[in-house]
Amino acid sequence: MKRQVFLNDTTLRDGEQAPGVVFTTVEKLEIAVSLAASGVPEIEIGTPAMGADEIEAIRAAVAKRLPVRLTAWCRMTSQDLEAAIESGVPAVNLSLPASDIQLAAKLGLDQTAALQIIEHMVGCAAARGLFVAVGCEDASRADRDHLARVIETAARAGASRVRLADTVGVLDPFSTFEIVARVAAQSPIDVEFHGHNDLGLATANTLAAIRAGARHASVTVLGLGERAGNAALEEVATAMAVLDGADTGIDLTALPDLAAHVARAARRPTAAIKPVVGGDVFTHESGIHVAGLLKDSRSYQGLDPALVGRCRRIVIGKHSGATAIAHVLSESGRDLDPDLAAAMVARVRRKAAETKSTVTATQLVELYDKMTSEACLAGSSHFIPPTADCAQVSPATNAPTPQFSDQGECNELFR
Repeated sequence: MKRQVFLNDTTLRDGEQAPGVVFTTVEKLEIAVSLAASGVPEIEIGTPAMGADEIEAIRAAVAKRLPVRLTAWCRMTSQDLEAAIESGVPAVNLSLPASDIQLAAKLGLDQTAALQIIEHMVGCAAARGLFVAVGCEDASRADRDHLARVIETAARAGASRVRLADTVGVLDPFSTFEIVARVAAQSPIDVEFHGHNDLGLATANTLAAIRAGARHASVTVLGLGERAGNAALEEVATAMAVLDGADTGIDLTALPDLAAHVARAARRPTAAIKPVVGGDVFTHESGIHVAGLLKDSRSYQGLDPALVGRCRRIVIGKHSGATAIAHVLSESGRDLDPDLAAAMVARVRRKAAETKSTVTATQLVELYDKMTSEACLAGSSHFIPPTADCAQVSPATNAPTPQFSDQGECNELFR
């Protein structure tokens, strides 16, 4: 994929709509600065209509003159537009339901009335010199002919972009591709996709939308958002780089720190298995996997951790084999005696089962040193490790710090 794709981050708007998540003004500014430093080209900075405090926070972000476009989310009303203008943003996302379900339930409108509102409000915003995007809420359930008329009307009135929102998360990648491909082929303005994760498909749907012709994608850090959240910035940016070679301008190595920053501010712990930034996603315990990794890291790693500023970790636990144990012991100044290997594996597995956890570096060395001492006391001199005699096995606290591998990849051995 040669064309550039723009990831528009809405952590500070849609992300903050997650239940119980509240960012202070200081936190909003810090996150905005971090997003800009990570290469995000556009930030949906908030909802001015929420009131004076929100407007002041947005004004403070605008005053920082970050190298990004700051966009305010607005309902398609004069009141919301005026609040956005007061906040000082250069761009607005004017949102109106596109589906008959939401038009009727939320606003009591039909399609004709909706088109009239779009034409009027977009024209007003464009006349005030704002960059205008039109948000088609619940586009995934909208009548396709009406959706086409919405885009045509918005473009004619002065909008520069249209957002197709899968507001309730009912699309799959196949239906997403079909909808976006049809719209992108006919739209006179740029298309953006905004996916929700109710079925766990937000990232997949976003990638499908981009492949179908969307030039913009709406994302949040960690997928933070209402209900099951949104498409995750770190997942979309990394997948696009790895799978499509697409240019997003995002510094992938900045993503772990960015995610940690947002998680702290949101007071939402990051799951260990969270793709790209989770604590365990580059961690290996299985003996078969570790044996392969030590020969060729590509054998059990499809994503190079260095690409996203991470390191591979090898941990010892119930599923570890002799190769992994020998490797870890060698990093701690011990050579696993082949005659002790089977017994050592058994002890490690028993220890892991008892603690329902991994075995740390210190614990592993202690187990091995105890085993060699027992062998010595039993008079089995052939069990003595080649690097020490029975009286000279160094304590675990003197074990050397794990080093980088010779390929330059950091090899974090333990939790």
